[in-house]
Amino acid sequence: MNDAQFGDLAQRDQERHLLAAVDESANSRRAVMYLADFFYGQPEVFITLLSIIPEPSADFFATAEEMQTWLEERRAVLNKALLDYRLILLSAGFAEQQISCRLLEKKCNSISEAILEEQDKLRCCIVAVGRRGLSHNEEFIFGSTSSRVLHHARNCAVLVVE
Repeated sequence: MNDAQFGDLAQRDQERHLLAAVDESANSRRAVMYLADFFYGQPEVFITLLSIIPEPSADFFATAEEMQTWLEERRAVLNKALLDYRLILLSAGFAEQQISCRLLEKKCNSISEAILEEQDKLRCCIVAVGRRGLSHNEEFIFGSTSSRVLHHARNCAVLVVE
């Protein structure tokens, strides 16, 4: 989907536009299933399924071919997940025009930052993310995308599904 397909942004502000930041994890699947159960049958609700592939640094791979292979594998995995999630929403009663899918490859400092940039750009009123299930110690050491989205989101509600 490109920016021109969003139509009148003032109209978007009056609709319920949800952003579901997903990957191939079980918690992302649960987040989509939650949205399907909670919002089905509401024609004014639009859901954008968003997956992000952070651009790896050039020195992460030994060769450009390795990096390209990794990117192609990530694209395939995430495109399959987006298709599966789309089917979940369709089977729950959402219409085709209520669902959009976006797979972004971008250079970003963090996934959470990229999610919040998209939320702001699309003017979504709710951001839904699946929690990875890290312990408090792991979360402290590695950081948590869902925690960062929860604490840094502005002008929207955040749903964290475990």
